[in-house]
Order: sequence, then structure tokens, then C-alpha cells
Amino acid sequence: MRFMSNNQWANDQNRPAWAARGEDCSAPVREKSFAAIYSKLLPDAIGFQEVSPLMLECLMRELQRNGTPYAALWGRDTPILYRADKLELIDSEFGIYPSECPGYDGCFNNFDSKSWNIAVFREKSSGRQILFASTHLWWMQDEPSDDPHAAFQPGSNAARVYQLGLLMDRIALYEQKYACPSILVGDLNCPYHSDPIRSAFARGFRHANDVADKAYPYHGYHWCGGDGYEPYVPQPFEHAIDHILIHGDLHVLRMERYIDDSYLPLSDHFPAYVDVE
Repeated sequence: MRFMSNNQWANDQNRPAWAARGEDCSAPVREKSFAAIYSKLLPDAIGFQEVSPLMLECLMRELQRNGTPYAALWGRDTPILYRADKLELIDSEFGIYPSECPGYDGCFNNFDSKSWNIAVFREKSSGRQILFASTHLWWMQDEPSDDPHAAFQPGSNAARVYQLGLLMDRIALYEQKYACPSILVGDLNCPYHSDPIRSAFARGFRHANDVADKAYPYHGYHWCGGDGYEPYVPQPFEHAIDHILIHGDLHVLRMERYIDDSYLPLSDHFPAYVDVE
């Protein structure tokens, strides 16, 4: 089975800087390319981040035109798509993270965009069950940096630990109910050697890059935003902020990121996916 994580960059309309270069970053234009990628790779389920209602509508229309049998599980900015011909949805739950983080001042959820979505699937051919969760954690850094695109707010790392802990608590309840393994994907907005990832390890999760028979060794991120986009400069996977975490009895055959120059104007996050058995 193949499971994917993809932050699509929530942007509906074309931007002046793009139009000045004769390019179009609107949802209808970008979703045509996203749909072509999914129709090519055919993940069994895709966990999204930063997907607006318009983007999801455009994507579903394009997938329908391509004849790709996906169904959508609503989840605000973190919806899930799944292969309706292969998977049966038997349970689900959506949640928005609280704006506060215990012990810290300030808001840690901009526009209620930081959320999680849980789906429990039954594979139609085998009857086996699996939990699939997508999430988007708080985005700012704890400290100032030289990155012109970065912002910081004290307590940001603690907020990510707190949010991920809330999600893992929910996952544990569904794992107990259905006695199934789990795959947690998403834009965690933190690198591999960070407290949120360590907190997942402490609860028995494994990073797909660590346990896969074959893993993509780089981070899969580049700048793409309202002022344009930049080339992809690979960095070690430890710099990645899009992660796939495994819990339970699953064999990860491959951990991959879809890297192609044609993807550069679509989103700052290249899709990450795993093949598991």
C-alpha cells in the first residue's frame, strides 16, 4: 500500500508577482498538475496540509476527469483523499488544535489552520485495517534566524510537542479500538532532531526514513510563495519538516519524495510517500 503526505500551499488566486512573469499560481491551474501527479503515483491515501475548499474542489474535478477513483474526507486545511476502489472508510475524526500552549503566552494556531484528521480504513481485498492520520503543526521558530522567510515566537517548539501529543493520544484510542497499525503524516514544521519528533519516538513511533528498505536521503523543501519560487537545493533528510511516522507492525519498503523541476511552481513542499506492507 502507498501513503502520501502533501502540503499544497494554500493559495487560491494568482499573485501579481507571478502574473508579472507570465505565470499563474491559482488553484485551478496548480490542481491540474497535482492531479496528474496523483494519477501517476496512485497513492492509496493522501494526507494534505494547506488545502483550501477551492483547491480541494478543483482537485476532485481534475481527478474525476482523469478517471482516478478518489473520495475525499473533509478536514478543513487537512483533508484526506483515499482510493474508494481499494479502501473502505470505517471511522474518522477531525480536530483543530487549541490556540494556546500551556505555560506560554500568545496564539499558536493562525486562522485555526493547524489541525489533524484521522481515518481508519479497511482494505477491501484483505479485510485488514489501518489508521492513517494527517496533521499540520504550528509553524514559527523558537528563535530568530537569518532565513528571510522565517518568523519566530517563544514557545513554538513546545507548542508543536503539545499539539503532536494531543494527536498521538487520539491515535492511541483508535489503535486500541481497532487493533490496527498507524501511519502519521504531515507538515510538522520541525526537523528530524527536534523535540516533537523525539516525543513521537518516546511513544513507539518510528520514522519512515529510519526503517525503510530504501529511503530518499534529502529533505524535499524549497521556497514557493506569493513572491515566486526558488530552485530546489537538496539538504540532508534531517532538515525535512514533512515527516512520515510509523506505529505498529508495518514493513516500510520505500520512503520517497516526488522531486521534479515541474513541481517547483506548485508548492514549497514536495510530496513525501511510503510503500508499506
